[in-house]
Amino acid sequence: MTEPEVEDRKPQSDEARSAFIPPSGVVAQVPPVEEESSTTSEFALPKGLGVPAVSPAESEGSAFSRPRTYSSGHAPAAFTPPAGVPRVDLTKDAPWQDRMRTMLRMPVTERPVPDTVQKAEDEGPAVPRVLDLTLRIGELLLAGGEGAEDVEAAMFAVCRSYGLDRCEPNVTFTLLTVSYQPSLVEDPISASRTVRRRGTDYTRLAAVYQLVDDISDDQTEVSLEESYRRLAEIRRNRHPYSGWVLTTATGLLAGAASVLVGGDLIVFVAAAVGAMLGDRLAWLCAGRGLPEFYQFTVAAMPAAAMGAALTLAHVDVRASAVITGGLFALLPGRALVAGVQDGLTGYYITAAARLLEVMYFYVGIVIGVLVILYFGVTLGAELNPDAALLSAERPLWQIAASMLLTLTFAVLLQQERSTVLVVTLNGGVAWSVYGAMHYAGGISPVASTAVAAGLVGLFGQLMSRYRFASALPYTTAAIGPLLPGSATYFGLLAIAQNDVDEGLVSLTKAAALAMAIAIGMNLGSEISRLFLRLPGAAGGARRAAKRTRGF
Repeated sequence: MTEPEVEDRKPQSDEARSAFIPPSGVVAQVPPVEEESSTTSEFALPKGLGVPAVSPAESEGSAFSRPRTYSSGHAPAAFTPPAGVPRVDLTKDAPWQDRMRTMLRMPVTERPVPDTVQKAEDEGPAVPRVLDLTLRIGELLLAGGEGAEDVEAAMFAVCRSYGLDRCEPNVTFTLLTVSYQPSLVEDPISASRTVRRRGTDYTRLAAVYQLVDDISDDQTEVSLEESYRRLAEIRRNRHPYSGWVLTTATGLLAGAASVLVGGDLIVFVAAAVGAMLGDRLAWLCAGRGLPEFYQFTVAAMPAAAMGAALTLAHVDVRASAVITGGLFALLPGRALVAGVQDGLTGYYITAAARLLEVMYFYVGIVIGVLVILYFGVTLGAELNPDAALLSAERPLWQIAASMLLTLTFAVLLQQERSTVLVVTLNGGVAWSVYGAMHYAGGISPVASTAVAAGLVGLFGQLMSRYRFASALPYTTAAIGPLLPGSATYFGLLAIAQNDVDEGLVSLTKAAALAMAIAIGMNLGSEISRLFLRLPGAAGGARRAAKRTRGF
């Protein structure tokens, strides 16, 4: 065999030795090699399935365009109700709070577009200025103690009134945010504002509500310049009551509270003097820049010292009533009600922050009272924890004291003079209901407090709807007589006398009473909204809060 023949018989490569090489003479049916760009996904359509050809112009479509396979005549029944999608009908005669709250509680895709932009400028709304005005209004409402849902409703009303219908307000304890998206293809605009200082002034709160009502009214033309001018006037207006009037109101509130728990004239005067001293010390601490925690601690000391001093002087008075009256002027009932209301309406972050603030205030009060009680007990003051069982039942005196307490509480909240008489009567009715259920009917104090607070909330919501204003001026002061001042004091006294178990039981009762007040207030408001006419889907059920699952 020649050398060239040997070279031809040698394998040329590794493939020549493969067992899968077809024998010579057999024609292999090799499938065509597919290109790398061909579709190999498992979601590809099988071959042979007829698919309508797509024109080059329609090859790339928008994500918001209608699917090509959609046919209105053969639409599945699962996506559309037999009667069609219900139309949202927002009645014009309903209060703006209810209209805006209804829209906030519905999905963004179901919110109706405003028919006309009543307050838009000729060249269109100035978006940054509208957002700034909205944040300034929300700041005043949140700083005044308004609930988070009501603040969002007011901000939403302002934005929609000036033509910004695609807006989303968001409220937390110290931060306000509002975002606006002009369209699906334009960049959104967001603005925020931080609430750094809080002050209770219900007169200012009522003025802001009136401004929002005028802005959201279709029959009233309020330009951006006019809104800014009125908002600046609201900020510049001084409080209706001076500092010394507030101090006097604090003393009268403490004296009235001492009468509620069985005090006489001497107790009234002692409680009033102690509360006034505590108020002036708190003003002094505030002027030095001390936080509110220390202000509450200092303010709680004079009333407790007054009660312990009367006991050491062997004056035949009820020292517990003196100290209890002084505590009534310090209990943060307004912040507690607002915190529980935010939690019940789905604003859990804001509710947690408000309740944490309330806890700090209570701790400050506890420290101030415990320090005085400890020294009093050490010096030989005979403070009797069982005095709570000797509460006298004097209906007429207690009703009069509850009305005086509500009146002075309204002054401390800087309410308008036109609302003081109404809320005073509301406080008297609340205490009458509580006394009738607890003293005459023998019902537990927690249940009695909840029912009385529910009536206060119902009345306040009715008055707010009637006057197109906030419900806080008609409810906050009226719950003053129901605050758990005596339970708080006797719990602290038991702890000071080393009876921790009894003290914790009494403090738990105080917490239960406080929660009963807050839940009763919110339930009364919700009942009024449930049975009165509300704007919304025709024939539909009332929507739940927007952050709940809706069941």
